[in-house]
Amino acid sequence: QVVAFAFGLAASSFFPAIILGVFDKRTNKQGAIAGMITGILFTAVYILYFKFINPAASTPDHWLFGISPEGIGTIGMALNLIVTIAVSRMTPAPPERIQHLAEDIRIPRGAGGAQAH
Repeated sequence: QVVAFAFGLAASSFFPAIILGVFDKRTNKQGAIAGMITGILFTAVYILYFKFINPAASTPDHWLFGISPEGIGTIGMALNLIVTIAVSRMTPAPPERIQHLAEDIRIPRGAGGAQAH
C-alpha cells in the first residue's frame, strides 16, 4: 500500500514534467511548476482524506470515479499534464537555448550515425 502511494505521488508530480520537458519544446518552467503543484496537491489531499481524515468514507461509493486512494495518482498525473500544457501555452516560451537542450536530449548528436550500421 505504501509503495502504491509512493508511485502515485511520484507519477502525479514528476512524470508529466519529465516527458513534456523532453518531447514538447513549448513546455516551460511556469507550466511545469504549476502542473507539479496541481498534481501532487490533488493526489496528496485525496490520499490524506480517505486514509487519515475520514477513513470510514473510503469505499468505492465515495471515491472519485470509483478510483481508490492507491490508484488516484493516475488522475493527479492527468491533471498535471493538462495544467502544464495550459500554463505553458499561456506564458512565454522557454529560451531558445533551453529548447535546443531539450532537442539534444530527445535526439542526441551522432544518433544518425548509429543507423548507418
